[in-house]
Parts: sequence; C-alpha cells; structure tokens
Amino acid sequence: MKKNNIGKNFSLDSIRRLTLYLRNLRKIKKQGIEVISSDKITRLLNVTPSQFRKDLSYFGEFGKRGVGYNVAFLIEEIQKIVGSHIDWNIALVGLGKLGGALLGFEGFSKFNIKIKAVFDSDKKKIGKIKNGIMIEAVDSLRELIKKNKIKVAIISTPPEVAQNIAEQLIDSGVKGILNFAPVVLKVPDNIFVSNVDMGCELESLIFFVKQAN
Repeated sequence: MKKNNIGKNFSLDSIRRLTLYLRNLRKIKKQGIEVISSDKITRLLNVTPSQFRKDLSYFGEFGKRGVGYNVAFLIEEIQKIVGSHIDWNIALVGLGKLGGALLGFEGFSKFNIKIKAVFDSDKKKIGKIKNGIMIEAVDSLRELIKKNKIKVAIISTPPEVAQNIAEQLIDSGVKGILNFAPVVLKVPDNIFVSNVDMGCELESLIFFVKQAN
C-alpha cells in the first residue's frame, strides 16, 4: 500500500492484523465469551501473544494482567482505531463483472461501509438501477464525489483508464483508493492506495506450490 507519513511507528501489517482481530473477536462475542486471555485469543488468530499485545500497544492498554481482555470493550476500541465505528460512504468506478460482484457484496455492511455512488462509461448501463443505486456516467464523477463528500473509492476499470479515473477521484477529494485494475497508479504521497491484483496473487501461490513439489 502506498501511504503518506502519518507519524506513527506501527506498520501497515499491524493495521491489517487489527482488522483480522476484530473479525474474530466478533465471532468470539457471538459465542457468549465475555473475557478472554491473550493466549486463547492468539490461538484462534494464528499469531503469537507477543505480536497481539504489540499491535494493540501502539494505541493504548486494553487488557488487565492476570485477567485478560473484555471482548465487547476490545471490539469497540479496535473499531474506533480502524474507523469502522462510524458509517463510511464509498464510490465504485467500473461496473463490469468484478464491479457488479463488489456492488452486490453484502459483507460491506458489517464494516459500516456503504457504496453510495457507482460510475461507468457504458451508455447501456448509465441511468439503470442496480442494488438500489443508480449507475452514473463517469462524466459526473467529480460533481457527485464532492457532493457526497466521499473520501474512499474502489476502481475496477480496465487498466488503460484507471490512472485517469484515479486522478479524477483525487481531484474530487478522495484520499483512499482500493485498486483492482492491474496497473500501478501514480498518486501524490498523501493518497493511500491498496492494490488487489488477483493474477499476481495466484502466480505467487503457484510459485510456492511448484517449489513444494
């Protein structure tokens, strides 16, 4: 992920682990467990107790020595850290097969994330309603991003237009981009970009499987 200098010592891997901790803590809460030790938590999370405590220590003290962690409290605190305690409206640009799948993904609601605006360049799609959202023309991107004060967007366009879309999003006030287009985006240092290249991920897996044979 490309990032700016936010003046903290924690790593992006720590933040990613926090989101995994949060997911599993929610499962633990559903099981009726109110208090849990770091040893028991980390067995479920596949990390060491020291790593778990270190990731949390960047943001404060959340457990009691000899007692453990209050599950509900820890969930609330991690939600505040990652920002999922408030609602986030995001934009989706590119409504092909992948974009359509993302628009229909119900899991976003668990993280208080809602796709508020959808854009495409296909005239056959523009103006139609899908999953309760009207598909807008890319030409109206700047206006609607600013109007809805959207700070995070998903790009699922063909690679040849992704850079141009990214620039329009940034000009409109977007600060974070989840990029599914198989291309490296050139953005300012104060813009966060997370790239999801499924082809590269699969090739990496194939490499390790090949080495194991």
